[in-house]
Amino acid sequence: MSPAEEAALAAAAVKVRGLAYAPYSKFQVGAALRDEDGRIHRGCNVENASYSQCQCAEATAIGAMVAAGARRITAVAVAGPDGVTCTPCGGCRQRIREFAAPETPVLVCDSSGVLARHSLAELLPASFGPETLG
Repeated sequence: MSPAEEAALAAAAVKVRGLAYAPYSKFQVGAALRDEDGRIHRGCNVENASYSQCQCAEATAIGAMVAAGARRITAVAVAGPDGVTCTPCGGCRQRIREFAAPETPVLVCDSSGVLARHSLAELLPASFGPETLG
């Protein structure tokens, strides 16, 4: 991924973070996914008074990507509050794995830019993916 592509993906995650519905935790998160055609799909966390019904930013972005007809994630950016290194939760790591290869880059960012870079394999080692089912 070029520096310009990385910056655009991070900026999309930061921008959508501001749209998060987080009245309970006040912890806004934005996610941006790049698909196999280079399109960016965004999502933010959506909380619920019944906490178990909350939706993570990554899950929202994946839903937007699938609804747009895409099926492969080639890069991910996640933006938490400024100064916080906010990686995808365990459930979202598995959700991302459904559509992404282990080598897929996962960028952690805030409004200052990219704070950390990981591969999905680093975040979810020895993962269970679609190919496991044959």
